[in-house]
Amino acid sequence: MPDPNPTVGELFKANVVTHDDVNALIDAVLDGRMEEQTDLGEGYALNVAAAVKANAFATAVLRDKTSTKGARRTAVRTAILLARAQKA
Repeated sequence: MPDPNPTVGELFKANVVTHDDVNALIDAVLDGRMEEQTDLGEGYALNVAAAVKANAFATAVLRDKTSTKGARRTAVRTAILLARAQKA
């Protein structure tokens, strides 16, 4: 039986979430625009702020003032792709 709460990465592989969707979420996080829930498609949603805060690596990179823009994008992308989407 498939997991009722797949990761965003699994939804990405299934073409439910696109590169543009992921990049928009990354941009939102880096610009400080993290809404409570973001619709991902096919009835899935993600709490982006909670996903990033739950990832220790992303939190550390974002907190480090010397982190490059590329490192920040990569850390946030990783946190988003590993996060579990919720069925809305």
